[in-house]
Amino acid sequence: MNKFVGFILAVGLVSVFGCGKGNFSSQASGGSATTAGVFRYPIVTPTTLDPGMVQDGDTIDILQQVYEGLVMWGEDNTVKPNLAESWSVSEDGKVYTFKLKKGVKFHNGREVKAEDFKWSIERNTSKELASPVAENYLDDIVGVLEHKRGELPDVPGIKVVDDYTLSIELKQPRAYFLGKLTYIGSYVLAKETAGMAEMNKVEQCVGTGPFRLTQFVPEQIVVLEANSDYHAGKPPLAKIERPIIKDAQTRLNKYKNREIDLIQLERQDIEGVQKDEKLKGDLKFFDRPSIFYVGLNQKAQPEFKDRNVRRAIGMAINKERIVNEVLGGVNKVANSIIPPGVLGFRENAAALQYNSEEAKKLLAAAGYPDGKGFPALEIRFREQRPDIRLVAEAVASDLQKNLGIKVSLLSMEWRAYLELGNRGQLTLYHMRWAADYLDPQNFLSHMLATWGPENRFNNYNSAAFDDLCRRADASTNEAERLKLYAEAEDIALQDAPWVPIYFQSDAELIRGTVKGLRESLFGHLPHTTTSVGQ
Repeated sequence: MNKFVGFILAVGLVSVFGCGKGNFSSQASGGSATTAGVFRYPIVTPTTLDPGMVQDGDTIDILQQVYEGLVMWGEDNTVKPNLAESWSVSEDGKVYTFKLKKGVKFHNGREVKAEDFKWSIERNTSKELASPVAENYLDDIVGVLEHKRGELPDVPGIKVVDDYTLSIELKQPRAYFLGKLTYIGSYVLAKETAGMAEMNKVEQCVGTGPFRLTQFVPEQIVVLEANSDYHAGKPPLAKIERPIIKDAQTRLNKYKNREIDLIQLERQDIEGVQKDEKLKGDLKFFDRPSIFYVGLNQKAQPEFKDRNVRRAIGMAINKERIVNEVLGGVNKVANSIIPPGVLGFRENAAALQYNSEEAKKLLAAAGYPDGKGFPALEIRFREQRPDIRLVAEAVASDLQKNLGIKVSLLSMEWRAYLELGNRGQLTLYHMRWAADYLDPQNFLSHMLATWGPENRFNNYNSAAFDDLCRRADASTNEAERLKLYAEAEDIALQDAPWVPIYFQSDAELIRGTVKGLRESLFGHLPHTTTSVGQ
């Protein structure tokens, strides 16, 4: 998930939902004190209301309260039944047959049927919607790519057996397919409200989830209210409020003032919180299956096509210093692409290590001694995230000091940044990739193979890497898959289309009045058991 991995809301959102600039104010929710039954936690920038278009984890956290799929993640980080109460897989591993839970209702009161899943997936993979991500998670299904290109009117691999039975046929076995179905792009939508264009109105957002979307005021707030008819029982919370607060210090101040109940801290604030007697008891740390890296787009910056240049940059960045000094040692240095918690993680992968002298030799071998003749670079990164800026500054400093390459900094509004990346126009950039499913395929084939949907950010091309990933993707033998992926990962680490920097560890302040949060490696799961007292 770019994970940030999200897309641009229609310009009309402002006129639909009202005006208002700047950060959320306490008046928007009727006061500052914590309110029993109302869970308040901020979001920096929601990007879309449409599950078929969303790319970023922050927005997914909102939409997963509203929409649901056949399966979901459990607290043990395994795939669990959700709207499908059970499933079976054919002997050849290609056909999945899902038995739907009966009596599940959309927020408008209509019962969910198998046809709704077929329609939703076909809608999200249609040429008309032009989703930037849906096919990434559903392209293993027979006919999805042809449907996305407009060559087929529907997806023949999805069959409605009866009202409560859905069949999905794959082109070939995929050991990770159920994990892909946890991604929100396959969640069920009410076709009578969703339509075929990107959803940009609250009244269109009709799902089956524990909460209904009831208000969205751009630049101010998103509000969700409990679904009293939820199939798993009405949630304890009456309401979730997501104030839109871009500034980290403002978020912290509002937590101190009891205006919000949970925030993710920037590293610069952790030491102060640990010394604050009133706050330190609320501080919690969570490791996430996510990697922050510096990307080198070979299409947008031709010099990056030279392996020596990429390796020079990789060896010139002192990630140990960045993690332990710049970011205060909260995170773990990334010496692999696959993070801890994901199948296939290795402590001793073949990552490039910091070596400024070797970096200089490699850049000279590429024809740029001491950086002479090398064009000035611009590292782009997401705005309003101080930690991300600190890393970008450290990378720019290392490249200037160790290689003589001048690097300027450009922070970008999050939606515009993602759009630029999807067009393949980011050059040098700082980014995160968070697991959609806990399989090495999600970090290797998905991100860096020539056919990988996220490779548009890098345009990496290695025949040896591709061959290993193709064989691993097709195998259902776990030991064989892991061996192939490990070999592929080592090739990519040495080729340096990415410079891994650190694995994510979140520091959060969570008020003691918040109870029942369900945790997984992916973060807080939908708030079906969460409560807030006073």
